[in-house]
Amino acid sequence: MEYIKIKDAKNIISKSPYLVSNPTNYKNKWHDFFGNNNPINLELGMGRGDFIINMAKTYPNINFIGLELSDSQMVRAVERLSTVKLPNLKLINADASTIDKIFGKEINTIYLTFSEPWPKRIDEKKRFTHENYLKLYDKVFKRDKHIILKTDNKGFFAYSLESLSQYWYSFNRVSLDLHHDEYPIPNIMTDFEKRYFEENRPIYYVDAVFKE
Repeated sequence: MEYIKIKDAKNIISKSPYLVSNPTNYKNKWHDFFGNNNPINLELGMGRGDFIINMAKTYPNINFIGLELSDSQMVRAVERLSTVKLPNLKLINADASTIDKIFGKEINTIYLTFSEPWPKRIDEKKRFTHENYLKLYDKVFKRDKHIILKTDNKGFFAYSLESLSQYWYSFNRVSLDLHHDEYPIPNIMTDFEKRYFEENRPIYYVDAVFKE
């Protein structure tokens, strides 16, 4: 997915109090970092931050961390947070493949919101629901494994359902059209999702869990 490069993005985000500039220092110490024992939920590929920011506003008794590789995308989140005080939210500018260097078994839920689908077979291992990533998540989940996924890409969704199922996840809820589901699911939209909703595109959703 192509993003507009923002000049001096790295420097801009470094000045935000929400950015954790040295996240590996807090491995196995994130509850101390937040100063409480509330659940810690992690969004991989948070983009411009709409979802994770609004989740933090809506659920003050949960700690949220948004991880994003693109510093230019994170600039948008930092701008939105410039006049907001959310003690239960932090941001990390890093590659998702490094999360086991950042967290011990401390994460309660992982959100995969409109992740890059990597449709070519040659790129399969880059998909956030590939077995290699599911094994990586095992290293950071506190106990039970809990993944919530939303996407507009039907092929990626089908792949993810199969991959999660083969990894022995079960599904609490599956929707093939989240915004028109017969039984509504509480939902906070991402920046992309708002656009897709206006275009009347179906949003695919799965709440997957593996209980130890």
